[in-house]
Amino acid sequence: MKKFVLIFACAAASFSTVAPAAETKTAAGSRPNVIVFITDDQGYGDVGCYGAQGLATPQLDRLAREGTRFTNFLVSQPVCTASRASLLTGSYANRVGMTGALNHTSRTGIHPAETLLPELCQARGYATACFGKWHLGTLPEFFPTRNGFDEWFGLPYSNDNGPKHPTIPGLPSLPLHDGDEVVALDPDQRLFTRQLTERSLRFIEQNKDRPFFLYLPHVMPHVPIAASEQFSGKSQRGLYGDVIAELDWSMGEILAALEKHGLTGKTLVIFTSDNGPFLSYGDHAGSAGPLRGGKLTCFEGGVRVPCIMRWPEQIPAGRVSAELLSSLDLLPTIATLAGAPLPERKIDGLDAWPLLSGASNESPRKNFLYFNGEELHAVREGEWKLHLPHNYLVVAGEPGREGKPSNWGKMAPRDIEDSGIRGIASRHGYRVEHIGLTLYNLRDDIGETLDVAANHPEIVTRLQALAAAARDDLGDPLTTNPGTGRRPAGKN
Repeated sequence: MKKFVLIFACAAASFSTVAPAAETKTAAGSRPNVIVFITDDQGYGDVGCYGAQGLATPQLDRLAREGTRFTNFLVSQPVCTASRASLLTGSYANRVGMTGALNHTSRTGIHPAETLLPELCQARGYATACFGKWHLGTLPEFFPTRNGFDEWFGLPYSNDNGPKHPTIPGLPSLPLHDGDEVVALDPDQRLFTRQLTERSLRFIEQNKDRPFFLYLPHVMPHVPIAASEQFSGKSQRGLYGDVIAELDWSMGEILAALEKHGLTGKTLVIFTSDNGPFLSYGDHAGSAGPLRGGKLTCFEGGVRVPCIMRWPEQIPAGRVSAELLSSLDLLPTIATLAGAPLPERKIDGLDAWPLLSGASNESPRKNFLYFNGEELHAVREGEWKLHLPHNYLVVAGEPGREGKPSNWGKMAPRDIEDSGIRGIASRHGYRVEHIGLTLYNLRDDIGETLDVAANHPEIVTRLQALAAAARDDLGDPLTTNPGTGRRPAGKN
């Protein structure tokens, strides 16, 4: 068990202010149950209450009616491992050395010195479980059971990291874990959503008389997508619509279980996605709605995701908040509610409970850093977003169909084997483009279409200073600045 001490951390820069956590008394008392329900690659435009087209999400829409829907909720990076590392540590992925996405060959993982959200909860007497994709290390020493979870059932990495990969042949079998034991190789992916839901329902029932933290990182709708027989062929949007409908069903089952056991008023439910949609996969991918870009880019479509939070009589019902908020802020907010001390190591998240509860209409978060891998691609202050010069990906030609990416079959083998951005582009149907120093006002231009840098030189200068401080703190190979970020375990 890791030890925790309460610290009062001063900000090295305005983007990393940290406040101490203290137990918050609410009308429902302290130590609520917490459920974090996170989907994989579900876009901002893939939920009915966010304007989805052809997708039915009645349970998520109900959650929004009974809670608060956030329209300016950002994840730390537009890719799996980095996003999840930030959610569970309250830190930019670059601070904890967990950028990008791990695969079956990776020998690094989350460092044991990092304090994860389930460890904070566990230390406060919570039962803890992770049912779904982990992606913070493939070796046993990095597993959820070593990082604060009493139970784990799911995958160590993404579901395409096996023989069903859409573009890379010859990958080894995909392992399904129950705790530290591999219980199946290449399991039937049509059953993932149902199996993870059933394990979650069992966990809720077994722990209905004590506080619990349930982390439900669903495997879907990451390609290759699949739905169970009950949902297959039932939606208006083909297989992708079927998958979203089953995920929505999963949320409905969770909410029904809380009602059954009298836990609705005692439970904070959070729904979100790990990053934006994998746009090059076309009809097997989602939509970013009005946002530009998707997964693998730092345009809003890659990092702004749907987020709904419900806790009856604690979080206002039917509210829509456009305040800037991040998955970084979940750890310190939940720590406050649980009465858990913050991690000893520096984090970047902020306690957002006053905003969530309606005690304040303003978010504590005023700015944000958009990292992609180790590179800083943009910085944000309020409605202003400054893109720094960088390469980015756009779909090459028409989006793909039936599980294959755009431009499938037209990529040169040399490009596919490239280990850099061009290799990623070729394997997944993208091409590489470049953006220079560009300023957008996201309040007036959510789609990032109109560069207003020439009209606001003082804002450009201010945001460039924010970027320089971020690079000094966390590094950026685009400027050869190593920064002071920590390393993952398994890497010197």
